[in-house]
Amino acid sequence: MTAHAISRFPVPEIKELPDDIRERILAVQEKSGFVPNVFLTLAYRPEEFRAFFAYHDALMDKPGTITKAEREMIVVATSNVNQCQYCVVAHGAILRIRAKNPQIADQVAINYRKADITPRQKAMLDFALKVSARAYEVGDEDMETLKSHGFSEDDAWDIAAISAFFGMSNRLANVTSMRPNDEFYAMGR
Repeated sequence: MTAHAISRFPVPEIKELPDDIRERILAVQEKSGFVPNVFLTLAYRPEEFRAFFAYHDALMDKPGTITKAEREMIVVATSNVNQCQYCVVAHGAILRIRAKNPQIADQVAINYRKADITPRQKAMLDFALKVSARAYEVGDEDMETLKSHGFSEDDAWDIAAISAFFGMSNRLANVTSMRPNDEFYAMGR
Protein backbone atom coordinates (compact mmCIF):
# COMPACT_ATOMS: atom_id res chain seq x y z
CA MET A 1 0.00 0.00 0.00
CA THR A 2 1.23 3.49 -0.85
CA ALA A 3 1.51 5.90 2.03
CA HIS A 4 -0.66 8.96 1.57
CA ALA A 5 -0.20 12.33 3.19
CA ILE A 6 -2.75 12.96 5.93
CA SER A 7 -3.00 16.66 5.07
CA ARG A 8 -1.95 19.03 2.31
CA PHE A 9 -0.60 21.33 5.05
CA PRO A 10 2.43 20.66 7.26
CA VAL A 11 1.83 18.13 10.03
CA PRO A 12 3.89 18.90 13.14
CA GLU A 13 5.76 16.27 15.08
CA ILE A 14 4.01 15.38 18.34
CA LYS A 15 7.18 16.02 20.34
CA GLU A 16 7.32 19.59 18.99
CA LEU A 17 3.78 20.55 20.05
CA PRO A 18 2.84 22.69 23.07
CA ASP A 19 2.53 20.57 26.21
CA ASP A 20 -1.28 20.74 26.47
CA ILE A 21 -1.82 19.68 22.88
CA ARG A 22 0.81 16.94 23.05
CA GLU A 23 -0.78 15.58 26.25
CA ARG A 24 -4.24 15.55 24.68
CA ILE A 25 -2.99 13.73 21.59
CA LEU A 26 -1.09 11.16 23.64
CA ALA A 27 -4.17 10.55 25.82
CA VAL A 28 -6.26 9.90 22.71
CA GLN A 29 -3.57 7.59 21.36
CA GLU A 30 -3.49 5.65 24.63
CA LYS A 31 -7.27 5.26 24.65
CA SER A 32 -7.79 4.38 20.98
CA GLY A 33 -4.46 2.79 20.07
CA PHE A 34 -3.73 5.35 17.33
CA VAL A 35 -3.73 9.11 16.74
CA PRO A 36 -6.71 10.22 14.64
CA ASN A 37 -5.42 12.35 11.79
CA VAL A 38 -7.70 15.25 12.72
CA PHE A 39 -5.54 15.88 15.79
CA LEU A 40 -2.33 15.97 13.80
CA THR A 41 -3.80 18.06 11.00
CA LEU A 42 -5.32 20.69 13.28
CA ALA A 43 -2.20 20.82 15.48
CA TYR A 44 -0.64 22.84 12.66
CA ARG A 45 -2.46 25.84 14.21
CA PRO A 46 -2.30 25.38 18.03
CA GLU A 47 -4.66 28.21 19.05
CA GLU A 48 -7.29 27.04 16.58
CA PHE A 49 -6.75 23.42 17.70
CA ARG A 50 -7.59 24.44 21.27
CA ALA A 51 -10.69 26.40 20.24
CA PHE A 52 -11.90 23.64 17.90
CA PHE A 53 -11.64 20.88 20.47
CA ALA A 54 -13.07 23.00 23.29
CA TYR A 55 -16.22 23.60 21.22
CA HIS A 56 -16.25 20.02 19.97
CA ASP A 57 -16.16 18.69 23.52
CA ALA A 58 -18.81 21.15 24.71
CA LEU A 59 -21.17 19.89 22.00
CA MET A 60 -20.37 16.20 21.83
CA ASP A 61 -19.59 15.20 25.41
CA LYS A 62 -22.41 16.89 27.30
CA PRO A 63 -25.17 14.94 29.02
CA GLY A 64 -28.73 15.42 27.84
CA THR A 65 -31.68 13.90 26.10
CA ILE A 66 -29.78 13.64 22.81
CA THR A 67 -27.59 10.57 23.27
CA LYS A 68 -23.95 10.43 22.27
CA ALA A 69 -24.91 8.02 19.47
CA GLU A 70 -27.55 10.47 18.21
CA ARG A 71 -24.99 13.27 18.27
CA GLU A 72 -22.78 11.10 16.06
CA MET A 73 -25.76 10.49 13.73
CA ILE A 74 -25.98 14.24 13.25
CA VAL A 75 -22.27 14.38 12.42
CA VAL A 76 -22.44 11.49 9.95
CA ALA A 77 -25.54 12.80 8.14
CA THR A 78 -24.19 16.37 7.99
CA SER A 79 -20.77 15.19 6.87
CA ASN A 80 -22.27 13.08 4.11
CA VAL A 81 -24.19 16.06 2.71
CA ASN A 82 -20.96 18.06 2.82
CA GLN A 83 -19.04 15.21 1.15
CA CYS A 84 -16.52 15.01 3.96
CA GLN A 85 -14.83 11.65 3.67
CA TYR A 86 -12.82 12.08 6.87
CA CYS A 87 -15.80 12.86 9.10
CA VAL A 88 -18.13 10.25 7.58
CA VAL A 89 -15.49 7.55 8.10
CA ALA A 90 -14.23 8.67 11.53
CA HIS A 91 -17.60 9.57 13.07
CA GLY A 92 -19.20 6.59 11.36
CA ALA A 93 -16.82 4.41 13.39
CA ILE A 94 -17.75 6.24 16.59
CA LEU A 95 -21.46 5.94 15.74
CA ARG A 96 -21.18 2.18 15.20
CA ILE A 97 -19.49 1.82 18.58
CA ARG A 98 -21.85 4.12 20.50
CA ALA A 99 -24.99 2.66 18.90
CA LYS A 100 -23.63 -0.89 19.20
CA ASN A 101 -24.81 -1.40 15.62
CA PRO A 102 -22.37 -2.27 12.80
CA GLN A 103 -24.80 -1.14 10.07
CA ILE A 104 -26.14 2.16 11.36
CA ALA A 105 -23.35 4.46 10.16
CA ASP A 106 -23.56 3.27 6.56
CA GLN A 107 -27.35 3.58 6.61
CA VAL A 108 -27.28 7.10 8.04
CA ALA A 109 -24.51 8.24 5.69
CA ILE A 110 -26.14 6.90 2.55
CA ASN A 111 -29.78 7.82 3.25
CA TYR A 112 -30.91 8.35 6.83
CA ARG A 113 -34.55 8.44 5.65
CA LYS A 114 -34.31 4.71 4.94
CA ALA A 115 -32.10 3.87 7.93
CA ASP A 116 -33.24 1.73 10.82
CA ILE A 117 -33.77 4.69 13.13
CA THR A 118 -36.78 6.05 14.99
CA PRO A 119 -39.15 8.75 13.71
CA ARG A 120 -37.70 11.00 16.44
CA GLN A 121 -34.18 10.49 15.09
CA LYS A 122 -35.36 11.13 11.52
CA ALA A 123 -36.93 14.44 12.65
CA MET A 124 -33.65 15.31 14.37
CA LEU A 125 -31.68 14.61 11.20
CA ASP A 126 -34.20 16.46 8.99
CA PHE A 127 -33.62 19.52 11.16
CA ALA A 128 -29.83 19.05 11.26
CA LEU A 129 -29.61 18.87 7.49
CA LYS A 130 -31.87 21.88 7.06
CA VAL A 131 -29.51 23.80 9.35
CA SER A 132 -26.54 22.53 7.34
CA ALA A 133 -27.88 23.43 3.91
CA ARG A 134 -30.63 26.01 4.38
CA ALA A 135 -30.42 27.54 7.83
CA TYR A 136 -32.03 30.69 6.47
CA GLU A 137 -35.28 28.67 6.06
CA VAL A 138 -35.47 27.49 9.69
CA GLY A 139 -38.66 28.74 11.26
CA ASP A 140 -41.18 28.20 14.03
CA GLU A 141 -42.65 25.17 12.28
CA ASP A 142 -39.29 23.41 12.58
CA MET A 143 -39.25 24.05 16.31
CA GLU A 144 -42.81 22.73 16.58
CA THR A 145 -41.85 19.57 14.69
CA LEU A 146 -38.93 18.98 17.04
CA LYS A 147 -41.15 19.67 20.05
CA SER A 148 -43.72 17.13 18.79
CA HIS A 149 -40.92 14.53 18.88
CA GLY A 150 -39.96 15.37 22.46
CA PHE A 151 -37.09 17.74 21.81
CA SER A 152 -36.68 20.82 24.00
CA GLU A 153 -35.44 24.27 22.95
CA ASP A 154 -32.02 23.32 24.31
CA ASP A 155 -32.09 20.16 22.21
CA ALA A 156 -32.91 22.21 19.09
CA TRP A 157 -29.94 24.45 19.88
CA ASP A 158 -27.68 21.40 20.31
CA ILE A 159 -28.81 19.83 17.03
CA ALA A 160 -28.24 23.11 15.20
CA ALA A 161 -24.88 23.73 16.86
CA ILE A 162 -23.58 20.23 16.07
CA SER A 163 -24.69 20.53 12.45
CA ALA A 164 -23.17 24.00 12.11
CA PHE A 165 -19.92 23.06 13.84
CA PHE A 166 -19.43 20.02 11.68
CA GLY A 167 -20.27 22.02 8.57
CA MET A 168 -17.20 24.08 9.45
CA SER A 169 -15.21 20.98 10.33
CA ASN A 170 -16.20 19.30 7.04
CA ARG A 171 -14.99 22.29 5.10
CA LEU A 172 -11.63 22.33 6.90
CA ALA A 173 -11.23 18.58 6.39
CA ASN A 174 -11.93 18.95 2.69
CA VAL A 175 -9.60 21.94 2.23
CA THR A 176 -6.79 20.21 4.11
CA SER A 177 -7.47 16.96 2.21
CA MET A 178 -7.53 15.22 5.59
CA ARG A 179 -7.27 11.47 5.16
CA PRO A 180 -9.16 9.08 7.44
CA ASN A 181 -7.00 6.69 9.45
CA ASP A 182 -7.21 3.11 8.18
CA GLU A 183 -8.14 2.00 11.71
CA PHE A 184 -11.54 3.72 11.50
CA TYR A 185 -12.81 1.46 8.71
CA ALA A 186 -12.93 -1.68 10.85
CA MET A 187 -14.06 -0.15 14.16
CA GLY A 188 -17.44 -1.27 15.45
CA ARG A 189 -17.98 -3.83 12.70
